[in-house]
Amino acid sequence: MRMENDRELDIAKNLKLIEWLKSEILTSVAEIFRMLTSSVRVSQDGIADCLASIIVGCYLLGRRLGLHYGAIDQKIASKIRLGILEEHDVEKYYGDLTELNQHIKAYRE
Repeated sequence: MRMENDRELDIAKNLKLIEWLKSEILTSVAEIFRMLTSSVRVSQDGIADCLASIIVGCYLLGRRLGLHYGAIDQKIASKIRLGILEEHDVEKYYGDLTELNQHIKAYRE
C-alpha cells in the first residue's frame, strides 16, 4: 500500500510540474509578444531571456513527458537539415538555418 501511495504522489507531482512548465512556456511566449507590440524600445537581453526560458521550458517539458534531451536535439537537427534541403524561406533568403546548423556544430565541439 505504501508503494502505491508513493507512486500516486509521484504521478501527481509530475502532472503538477507539467502544468507549471506549460504555464511558464506560455508566459514567456506572451511576454515576447508584449515586448514586440510595445512602442517602447525592447532590450536584446530581454528578448534573449524570454527565448531562453521558452527553450529550457520545452526541454524540461519534454523530459517530464518521457523524452531524453538527446531525442529533442536530434529532432531539432533533423528539422534544420530538412529546412536547408527544402530551401525554407528563412534559409533561401537569409541563410539562417545554415548559420544555426554551423552554430550548433561549433558549440558541441
